[in-house]
Amino acid sequence: MAFSHRSLAPNGVRGDEHSDAHPCVMFERPRMILISNALVFTGQGMKQRDVLIDGETVTEVGSVSAPSGASVIDATGMVLGPGLVDLHVHFREPGQEWKENIESGSRAAAVGGFTAVVMMPNTIPAIDSEEIAREMIAVGRASGRLDLAVAGAITAGRRGDSLSEIVGLHRAGVRMFSDDGGCVADRTLLGKAMSLVARLPGAFIAEHAEDVSLTVGGHMHEGAVSAGHGIAGLPARAEVDVVSRDIDLARETGARLHIQHLSASGSVDLVRDAKFEGLPVTAEVTPHHLALTDQALSTLDPNLKMYPPLREASDQLALTEALISGVIDIVATDHAPHAVEDKAVPFEDAPRGVIGLETAMPLVLEALGGDVATMFERMSVTPARLAAFGRQGRPVAPGEPANLVLFDPEGRFTPGEFESKSSNSPFLGQSLQGRVVMTIYEGGIQDEGTMR
Repeated sequence: MAFSHRSLAPNGVRGDEHSDAHPCVMFERPRMILISNALVFTGQGMKQRDVLIDGETVTEVGSVSAPSGASVIDATGMVLGPGLVDLHVHFREPGQEWKENIESGSRAAAVGGFTAVVMMPNTIPAIDSEEIAREMIAVGRASGRLDLAVAGAITAGRRGDSLSEIVGLHRAGVRMFSDDGGCVADRTLLGKAMSLVARLPGAFIAEHAEDVSLTVGGHMHEGAVSAGHGIAGLPARAEVDVVSRDIDLARETGARLHIQHLSASGSVDLVRDAKFEGLPVTAEVTPHHLALTDQALSTLDPNLKMYPPLREASDQLALTEALISGVIDIVATDHAPHAVEDKAVPFEDAPRGVIGLETAMPLVLEALGGDVATMFERMSVTPARLAAFGRQGRPVAPGEPANLVLFDPEGRFTPGEFESKSSNSPFLGQSLQGRVVMTIYEGGIQDEGTMR
């Protein structure tokens, strides 16, 4: 994949305003940058401001004259806010690096406007020990493109029969514990894990809620569409029953519980009730569950096969309303790369999972009706707080870290080529509104999109 590099000229020269070219990924050392006339997430609302970045820090916000030597970016019509934070990505390292690795996943994150991610532990081997966790954190730090944390497996090898090295993982810096890709079926074992995690500062359990006894042999949501295709379905009950069980365990143990990739309206109801009760329960939704329903499966495109599956319009509406109201706390992409040949098979034979880092922002912005302030709350501020990314999700204000995303809410792009090694996206060839223009991590430009 070849890209032409458009460097920023001191006067903020823009590229072809009609270009549909994919953003090019780059890395530049921190420098003095003035972003002028952007709509800025200030912490006191969205305000038209100039923002000066010097090194790794935002130094001035307001009406700012360009200092000598500063690069000036005319951001008229654009939005500037804290870099996005994703608590649910699969970078496939170690074990399946041909699908993705930390380097390519970090580039994909930069293209999407992300400056921090949490990598799931369903790697080969699983991230279930202090040693493996430290190694992965070091690799992520070496990429220099974003803050990368890892989730630790709840059970050894994610096999579901004994606990992982939870205390050692926590000592290595792990705060999220999940067997994602699989659910901890044994209630007693999960209860032990939650009791232990409840005693570890900042730690929480993140559950993939799926009763596999109800989903064996299924490939899409159990409903009219699956019946019409004659394909075995995955009932919403498989998720709802586990969400109910896990909330009961949070009540019993006092552990923080985070429910991953909600897909069913019944699950939303349970999370709402848990929050009303005052339980330490949070939840996430993916961009694809906000954007699509099972009606999209008419062509049986394997790039639409995911777990949990796309469900009905009533579920989509419940998820959207819950995200707007805050019942669902965050958006997480569940970025799950697969090689082309893995998806080039009949729908029933295809692996589950889709990529999402490079298309997340426009999908969420559309679901929120263009409310950029709420988008930053759900995609940056709250996930940064949940995962304890202290330098992320901060308002754009003097003295704050320069971890930022600049995007054009009116810009459009059509996903075609990806920085991810994989291209299993449900949105290939679709025109999306809302284009990331620039991602800045610790004052360094990580991605410079087509300026328009």
